[in-house]
Amino acid sequence: MAETPSSLLLDNTPRSPTAPHRWPPEPEDTRSRASEFYGFVAWTSTYLLFVLYVLWAVLPDEWIVWTGVTWYPNREWAILIPSWTVVVVILTYITYSALAIRATPAFDEMNAITDSRVALPSSEDRDSNHNPYLESVKPNAIPELYDIPIGMVNSVLYHEALERAALKARARRQVQDQGLET
Repeated sequence: MAETPSSLLLDNTPRSPTAPHRWPPEPEDTRSRASEFYGFVAWTSTYLLFVLYVLWAVLPDEWIVWTGVTWYPNREWAILIPSWTVVVVILTYITYSALAIRATPAFDEMNAITDSRVALPSSEDRDSNHNPYLESVKPNAIPELYDIPIGMVNSVLYHEALERAALKARARRQVQDQGLET
């Protein structure tokens, strides 16, 4: 069966973000609670590591040695770690912006105005005598879903401006032709 544009847009596979949720929901006793425990362990370990980091950065050397710790990193890392983290975050934003700009097609490429999921009328519709884009004009018509070509959009939106430009160009050519004849 051929896929229509409307069937492509209504994807209901399990990995689709528009897929419906399971109903009725699973009972409480069958669901795993492992994610809750992992989340609690991650939350508490993050806070514990932050407290240890702040104590290492702030406490004098004598107090750290008094607790029984004989080796710990140099204190300059208390400044370097946040500094390098900020630099990595900024470079990540710059890198993703650069990749997005590099992936953007040029203005003169067709990919700048359309993509691989474009829905155009089939070749049979275009070869016949009727225009599939004018099907919605008929009374009680439910037209098929199509993308409108950019040329048709421009001719509808800028019809008057195009006519004025064509008249100006025609008048300019007539003036040039008269100037060449004399």
